[in-house]
Amino acid sequence: MSNLYGDFNQKIDYVFKIVLIGDSAVGKSQLLARFARNEFSLDSKATIGVEFQTKTLIVDQKTVKAQIWDTAGQERYRAVTSAYYRGAVGAMLVYDMTKRQSFDHMARWLEELRGHADKNIVIMLIGNKCDLGSLRAVPTEDAQEFAERENLCFMETSALESTNVESAFMTVLTQIYRIISKKTLNAADGSEYEKSASLKGTKIIVPGQDSDPGGRKAGCCRSS
Repeated sequence: MSNLYGDFNQKIDYVFKIVLIGDSAVGKSQLLARFARNEFSLDSKATIGVEFQTKTLIVDQKTVKAQIWDTAGQERYRAVTSAYYRGAVGAMLVYDMTKRQSFDHMARWLEELRGHADKNIVIMLIGNKCDLGSLRAVPTEDAQEFAERENLCFMETSALESTNVESAFMTVLTQIYRIISKKTLNAADGSEYEKSASLKGTKIIVPGQDSDPGGRKAGCCRSS
């Protein structure tokens, strides 16, 4: 627990902005609440516009502040939230595995993301609500095929049961870190991507943070 409540002046090595995108009611806010605060609410309300939370954690012995933006899925907010893709180095495309339409919309969300975000962004496809197996409308194979075709990471999660939530976020953060580390070592051009990923900030202490690195199953992601 010392790493949670220890030195408030500990240096932040990296700040990574991650955006959650997908249709309304697929569970984006619940995934964020489970990861950032280990909370889940059955009375969650639809996100209006954009909300974000931060969590500080260790990735490969470096202190990383994850700044995670939860974007509203409703159509009327699309024009507002598009500006928030700017500066993101990671993205999670979230669908509800009990709602086929939310998965069918992934191609459109991915196109929008790639139209607004940095070309080196790390993207993961998330099939949420895997606890509702009897109501499955999206076969795992369909999602795996889409992820492989688009060169994305893929995991099925349950914010309710906390299944794969930590692992999904840690996979994305670890892959971002490895890309940034490689660029820091090899790039001498001072690219905007490198600058945006090496921003300094103030450490945010998050009670209940799980410091177990067991979710670091990196290697599936590729930059788009």
